[in-house]
Amino acid sequence: MATEIAAPRAGRREWIGLAVLALPVLLISIDVFVLLLALPHLSADLGANSSEQLWIMDVYGFMLAGFLVTMGTLGDRIGRRRLLLTGAAAFSVASVVAAYSTSPEMLIASRALLGVAGATLAPSTLALITNMFRDPRQRSAAIGIWFMCFMGGAAIGPLVGGAMLEHFWWGSAFLLGVPAMVLLLILGPVVLPEYRDAKAGRLDLASVGLSLAAVLPMVYALKELAKDGWAPLPLAALAVGGAFGTVFVRRQQRLEHPLMDLRLFRNRAFCTALGGMFAGTFLMGALMLFITQYLQLVQGLSPLKAGLWMLPAVVASGISFGLAPVAARSVRPARLIGGGLCVSVAGLLLLVLADASGGLPYVVTGFALINLGAGPLVTLGTDLVVSSAPPEKAGSAAALNETSGEFGYALGIAALGSIGTLVYRDRLEGTVPAGTPDPAADTAREGLTGAATAAADLPARAAEALLTPAREAYVGGMHVAAVIAAVLLAGVAVLAVRLLNHVPPTGAAAAAPAESGDPVGPADSGVPENAGVPESFGDSGSADGEPRVPEPVRS
Repeated sequence: MATEIAAPRAGRREWIGLAVLALPVLLISIDVFVLLLALPHLSADLGANSSEQLWIMDVYGFMLAGFLVTMGTLGDRIGRRRLLLTGAAAFSVASVVAAYSTSPEMLIASRALLGVAGATLAPSTLALITNMFRDPRQRSAAIGIWFMCFMGGAAIGPLVGGAMLEHFWWGSAFLLGVPAMVLLLILGPVVLPEYRDAKAGRLDLASVGLSLAAVLPMVYALKELAKDGWAPLPLAALAVGGAFGTVFVRRQQRLEHPLMDLRLFRNRAFCTALGGMFAGTFLMGALMLFITQYLQLVQGLSPLKAGLWMLPAVVASGISFGLAPVAARSVRPARLIGGGLCVSVAGLLLLVLADASGGLPYVVTGFALINLGAGPLVTLGTDLVVSSAPPEKAGSAAALNETSGEFGYALGIAALGSIGTLVYRDRLEGTVPAGTPDPAADTAREGLTGAATAAADLPARAAEALLTPAREAYVGGMHVAAVIAAVLLAGVAVLAVRLLNHVPPTGAAAAAPAESGDPVGPADSGVPENAGVPESFGDSGSADGEPRVPEPVRS
């Protein structure tokens, strides 16, 4: 029989700490969207060629994905607050260097450092939220607020970017997050607790090297496959990454203190939630790229107007992120996640009704439904991942959660993007107007972006004659990708309901002791629950000055 002391509720200081953690996420999210708008300006100023432009955009994601697992585990060892503040300081310095870069190489190097520093932020932040909010209801609400801030940055990013680039130089895009990082460095030691695992052991540098050798080639391969289709080099990189990944996993099984604790995967709730997050970003993230290109290249909207038409989807995400934790107090997460994914499926199918001329309402509404339905999966799924792990492994669990999202998005772009490209080329074949110059026709067959580039050099009538079938072919590819994503996502919804149905509502989890085998908590992790060392706010007890309730002990 299990006995358990009720989890302590967070006080005012914890909620202030959440605000300190959420502000950098908001501004970094804005910064990503501003950079998309700033790319043409900085490329012209620095003289960056097309290859250098790709590296400027991609190197951040490469380094971020490569170092997430390492940084999550490092935070568990040296302290999550210490790692977060170190990463914030490095992010600030790298941002300033990027803003005042004088060459493409300098900007690429600073973006690489930004990726390494950025890898410290999400795992440390989610792990700290897990430690600060022990009550399940408060924890899920805090994670929802954190995601709302991220989506808030996505909502105002195009608007802020347009205004900043209109009044300032392109380097201002990189300076946007610096004030928030400075604020974090000042307030973090005051309002954020420190947690670390006293029994974690030394960091295995060989495992760090193997993880990088596995992740970086695979991320590179997926990005290249998404851009150029099936080619020998990315396939070889994928094989190399897979080989190093196999060696990495075998080494983790032998180590006493592994970089990635594979025992986490024994927990059914952890595995299901992690797999659901991967599948969700795989299927829904890829469609976001189709939708943004539809708005700009099919409907001919400017980046700013396209951003405005995407606001309903961002608002829907914010509503869903806020309501899902509240509903989870009385409804099982499995039912909320499954029901939400059904809403997303409806949004995906709505995209099929859009055509090349008058489909804007269907696309905007469909995208909003996709985001509305994804809220329970994102917030409750993340909560299940980090809360299913022992407290001293929260950083590692958060890092795996972020890594699954990165890989899911990259793989979705590669797979569904390739399918869309195949449909585009098949439908465009035979519809290119007679008399179109061969170079322009060949460029148009590469994709809709190529068709738009080729049309820019043609007379107005010839350009429109080329763009019309290209737009229709692109929409056909989007339809096929949306149907495939809808069918697979419906399957994910069924699996989520079946595999997570034993997880109780957060209200019940907070009010009742956990039974043996309950997936919420570290009962089956094989690690003592009180192995971590919560140093709290200067070892002073709770945020309100009262002693913390000890971690639950199972008997």
